[in-house]
Amino acid sequence: MGSNKIRTRFAPSPTGRMHVGNLRTALYAYLIAKHENGDFLLRIEDTDQERLVEGAIDIIYNTLNLTGLHHDEGPDLGGNHGPYVQSERRDIYVKYAKELVEKGEAYYCFCTKERLDKLRSEVDENNFRYDKHCLTLSKEEIADNLANGVPYVIRQNNPTEGFTSFVDAIYGSISVNNTELDDMILLKSDGLPTYNFANVVDDHLMEITHVVRGNEYLSSSPKYNRLYQAFGWDIPVYVHCPLITNEEHQKLSKRSGHSSFEDLLEAGYLMETIVNFIALLGWNPGTNEEIFTLDELVKSFDYRNMSKSPAVFDTKKLKWMNGEYIKKLPLEKFHAMAMPYYKNMITSDNIDLMKISPLIQTRVELLTEVPSHIDFIQTLPQYDIDLYVHKKMKTTPENSLESLEKALPILETVTDWSVSTLHDTLMELVKTLEIKNGQMLWPIRTALTGKASTPGGAFEIAEILGKGESLERIKIGIEKLKNSQV
Repeated sequence: MGSNKIRTRFAPSPTGRMHVGNLRTALYAYLIAKHENGDFLLRIEDTDQERLVEGAIDIIYNTLNLTGLHHDEGPDLGGNHGPYVQSERRDIYVKYAKELVEKGEAYYCFCTKERLDKLRSEVDENNFRYDKHCLTLSKEEIADNLANGVPYVIRQNNPTEGFTSFVDAIYGSISVNNTELDDMILLKSDGLPTYNFANVVDDHLMEITHVVRGNEYLSSSPKYNRLYQAFGWDIPVYVHCPLITNEEHQKLSKRSGHSSFEDLLEAGYLMETIVNFIALLGWNPGTNEEIFTLDELVKSFDYRNMSKSPAVFDTKKLKWMNGEYIKKLPLEKFHAMAMPYYKNMITSDNIDLMKISPLIQTRVELLTEVPSHIDFIQTLPQYDIDLYVHKKMKTTPENSLESLEKALPILETVTDWSVSTLHDTLMELVKTLEIKNGQMLWPIRTALTGKASTPGGAFEIAEILGKGESLERIKIGIEKLKNSQV
């Protein structure tokens, strides 16, 4: 390696939305590098052309930009560093694959699809190992096939006896029987490298010191190490992340909801919450602290505190954490985030939307919960008079009717329709009638909202609705209560 500087990379395949497992890999790679003032690189693994999804590269860029995981270097694109893209580096992989052939560490394989399918049919798919048939071809046969344009792949030449061992920073020393190592394809018939081969070549050329990836790659690491050894290259530090499961302890899959970054955003979670939560899926700060900004994670993150055990994607905890983040937002920022929901629910021009935000900011855990708190504002919902009954407030349909009938003419005289004036006016009436506060305020709030639970109390809601609408709804409440007593 060229220096002692820590260098990590995130190497996603552009196959769709970014799964939370991939985002965690990117986050951990970023944190490991930045904790030591190192470099974080982005590399697009697009050599499997059949799996590419249109627009997926943009999703990768947007996700990393939104989360603040900015990469440090790459090809110069007009003054900006783009990511490394494997499909643009084809000649590099061909050169190194042929170098391995010359060393006897790899070989040309001319086997047809039909022959390989026949081999697979004779064994369980999970136990399939290529039989090294083409390893025994003579130099003359290989030269003739190449001259005649016979399609080929280049395969790694792995030993069939002994063991290959390696050390992972999280899982410790791991040893694999070489009989389990397939002669994996390094270069495909289309001239593009496989994911496995391109990874090793690029990680070496980009001087990656720490390779961060999911633990599903643990079993492939011996094959990677044999490539490093074949080239005479330094082997990087391996940091394999634990599995992420759902609450039923099954692997979190794309078929289960909320499995991608975009899914979570659409469900009403904040970007900062998602990053914070994902950081804790397999890493422990060693304290009881759970709320971290990205900068705080950079300072605190030590990959040696990562866990081997599967991490449970606890949606209750995620929702709680999101509520904490929402509460801490500056009011103006929360208001801006809530505005799309307001505009979708409220079409009246005379509603001061800014007065709604402080009432609901502390009550929502997800942005998508905003509509359920404001659905009464545009239109009074149908409601049952049972809502006027509240044991604690000691309200009944009878005394609720009386309170509304007493309040209506007083409220009609109010000219300054503000929280403070409404408070003073109604509290004076409560005092005059010698009733409890709740016996006046509960019926008014019920008449204004038609709901058992609302953000804010009678004064705040009346101010938001405005005088005309408030008085109209109180009259509707009076009629409802009168009709029920006929």
